Amino acid sequence: VNGGSVAEKVDFGKGLFEKEVPVDGVFQQNEMIDVIAVTKGKGYEGVVTRWGVTRLPRKTHRGLRKVACIGAWHPARIQYSVARAGQNGYHHRTEINKKIYRIGKAARPMGDGKQSAAPKVNPNASTEKDLTKKEITPLGGFPHYGEVNEDYVMIKGGVPGPKKRVITLRKTLIPQTSRAATEEITLSFIDTASKFGHGRFQTASEKKKFYGP
Repeated sequence: VNGGSVAEKVDFGKGLFEKEVPVDGVFQQNEMIDVIAVTKGKGYEGVVTRWGVTRLPRKTHRGLRKVACIGAWHPARIQYSVARAGQNGYHHRTEINKKIYRIGKAARPMGDGKQSAAPKVNPNASTEKDLTKKEITPLGGFPHYGEVNEDYVMIKGGVPGPKKRVITLRKTLIPQTSRAATEEITLSFIDTASKFGHGRFQTASEKKKFYGP
């Protein structure tokens, strides 16, 4: 919370208690944001995978996926900068400057559950050039995730961590003046084909129409 006195900040925060804060109330399209999360865990790994050091020659005694010399006799301890085996992944990371391409409304607004006879569906993946009425969830759902029925944020680039991991979205801490940061993005097409195979069809109705009864 920026601006104002400490008392005003506390009052602002207190006013948000027990209220839903929609994502479009915090972020806007074309804004640059930072993403904070814990990366995918890889477990205990060796120096070649963990640090990318070069393998030793094939005939090396006692293994070749090693660091040949881990330091001089003196100082009589290993320097922090020498690559060693150990935990890889599951690290807290912050990636900066991710551009928001779209903030979409919920596909199935609250109260319109799937149980009703004909749930009202919001075509939140349509664009000005692609008028097909479709949701953001691809055919068959997102792999290892499922369906996205709530409000969503589409950003450029990847985020740390596996599917379903909690991530923190933060407003940028630096003034954005680059061409990429200030340009306006207008999406022409959002691909909703299946992510499990080659993905020929954009919607279930299109697939049904192609294959017939």
